[in-house]
Amino acid sequence: MADPLRPLAAPRRQRRNARGFSLLRLAPALTLLLFAAPILAGLGFTLLLAAGYLPALGSDRFSADPWRSLLASPELWPALRLTLTSGLGATMLSFLMVVAVMACCHNRRGFRLLRRAISPLLAVPHAALAIGLAFLLAPSGWIARLLSPWLTGWEVPPDLALVRDPDALALTLALVIKETPFLFLMTLAALHQVNARERLSAALSLGYSPPYAWLKTVMPAIYAQIRLPIFAVLAFSLSVVDMALVLAPTTPPPLAILIFRWFNHPDLTARFQAAAGSLLLCALVLGAFVIWWLLERAVIGLGRHWLFRGGRGGWMSGLAPPLTGLLGLLWGLAVASLAGLLLWSFARRWRFPAAVPGDLTLANWFGRGSDLPWAFSTTVICGLAATLIALALVLSCLEYEQRFGRQPTTRALWLLYLPLLVPQIGFLFGVQVLLLSLGLSGSWSALIWSHLLFVLPYVFLSLADPYRALDERYARSALCLGAGPGRVFLRIKLPLLLKPILVAAAVGFAVSVAQYLPTLFAGGGRFTTLTTEAVALSAGGNRRSVAVFAVLQSLLPFAGFLAAGLVPALLFRKRRGMLRP
Repeated sequence: MADPLRPLAAPRRQRRNARGFSLLRLAPALTLLLFAAPILAGLGFTLLLAAGYLPALGSDRFSADPWRSLLASPELWPALRLTLTSGLGATMLSFLMVVAVMACCHNRRGFRLLRRAISPLLAVPHAALAIGLAFLLAPSGWIARLLSPWLTGWEVPPDLALVRDPDALALTLALVIKETPFLFLMTLAALHQVNARERLSAALSLGYSPPYAWLKTVMPAIYAQIRLPIFAVLAFSLSVVDMALVLAPTTPPPLAILIFRWFNHPDLTARFQAAAGSLLLCALVLGAFVIWWLLERAVIGLGRHWLFRGGRGGWMSGLAPPLTGLLGLLWGLAVASLAGLLLWSFARRWRFPAAVPGDLTLANWFGRGSDLPWAFSTTVICGLAATLIALALVLSCLEYEQRFGRQPTTRALWLLYLPLLVPQIGFLFGVQVLLLSLGLSGSWSALIWSHLLFVLPYVFLSLADPYRALDERYARSALCLGAGPGRVFLRIKLPLLLKPILVAAAVGFAVSVAQYLPTLFAGGGRFTTLTTEAVALSAGGNRRSVAVFAVLQSLLPFAGFLAAGLVPALLFRKRRGMLRP
């Protein structure tokens, strides 16, 4: 017997689906509003401040005085030199190392092991790595302790500028250690989109050595896809603040640190000069992009001649062992930095030149009063909130793409990278002015919003490819059986994509944990996180307190990635196919 209520239920379901479709259409616009609008508004306010206009500070007319003060600063030109050498140098070294390792080691048996070993370094926050490296490289650091006195003869720490050296070599090394894994994994992701195996097989059949085959057939095909990640690394290296506060010289400092000092100067009029410096830093980053692009053109011109020569390059295969060893050295420095932090966090007494602490204690962890719990809870709450909001926006945008058949353009991808390409200090002060005008400065919403600006791009980049690669036949089968689009999304897509979603969430949470400048500018000094406390304490001499915050800051991202691996394994332990959608 037919159900008499079925004719009424069908229109009701259609109305629900129509409401769902209309709400889904708002997802891209809402994401754009929450994501790009603050950045553009922040740049606008910074531009006004750099032009000498901010009535709140008593200046209601435009003036060139901020730029005159900036150009007259005796620290400006040394800071520019230091910024360019460390930023461009670190980016170039990271890129060349990734290309060399991929070309020479991609056909080696240990390549998969190398990938697994280097991936966890992405979870290490920048500030924690910088602090650990400072503990490792300092004249009284762990390396000097391991070599003394039996090799060096040092009974007391030597007077050497190994950290905060005048040429920022320690900062450059830290940037190479942190950014090489990122470019390595971005390159691996690009390989899946160019049929790398077919290209390599064709080149190898013509007698080319594996390194030459990779450089001549794969590298030209994937470079366009990794250009944006390279630019993001270049922008970060030129404008990094938290790592520079720990490792960079102080007289003169890099330009980003100089601007940061002006923003925090007791004289409020120094903010005009800081805003002008922020725009100069943005111009410097843009100029670095142009320099990199010119280098690209030069390499392309020389590369065509190299390709037509037809050399087979058998000699390059011998570079694999030293390149693997060099990458292993960087990995070892990162691991030793974290191990040194862990030892210092439990050390009661560690006199030079002892290789290990004389006594271990838990007092360093339990003697922090309310500072540690408050910083920990703020970090976790803000990270979880920003990550959940980012996940909701990203899933809505990706579902909108599939339901309405929209394809993202290159312009949309550039917009997604906007917070990674524009120096943070270039627009965050403008965002702070915007928050003050809205009455939101120093609130939880402002703090979460500022973290969301940087969490959302990484969540989208982590989740977009798995979401788009999901076999459409699962959804079509469910639709043919009468399920609505919303039910298909909740009951089919989300369970199948649970592991990629959790991995993207872990990435977003790790990004939030590492944020330093957004917490300071949006929090208005009312919020402290593990990152801000670790960087602030690094200027003092108590290594034990710094190590406690830095270790906990490092453990949180690892906990996120551990949960992303364990939760699907436990939920789908009887359905192993669900782990490989």
